[in-house]
Amino acid sequence: MAVAKAQSLISENALVVFSKSYCPYCVKVKSLLNSVGAEAKVIELDEESDGSAIQAALAKLTGQRTVPNVFIAGQHIGGCDDTSAMHKKGKLVPLLKDAGALKVVTM
Repeated sequence: MAVAKAQSLISENALVVFSKSYCPYCVKVKSLLNSVGAEAKVIELDEESDGSAIQAALAKLTGQRTVPNVFIAGQHIGGCDDTSAMHKKGKLVPLLKDAGALKVVTM
């Protein structure tokens, strides 16, 4: 059930961050994504009744047991270090743009 839920969230949202509300690395990734204008579907695993099952399912799907666990356009990006490195290389914003995960600014 948790695998299906995780896959559904990943496939239905341009940007998904599986997070824990108290995790400093999760806070850092969410702050980075917010700073570039990304609209993320954030799942706080520590606030979900099936959060530990979802985290275990993500470990099976990606091999990554830790949070944050970031997905853009269905593609597993990785965690905090991976997302930050992608941003430093100038690859994060174009990927978010292609996925339709950036906020539309209207004047």
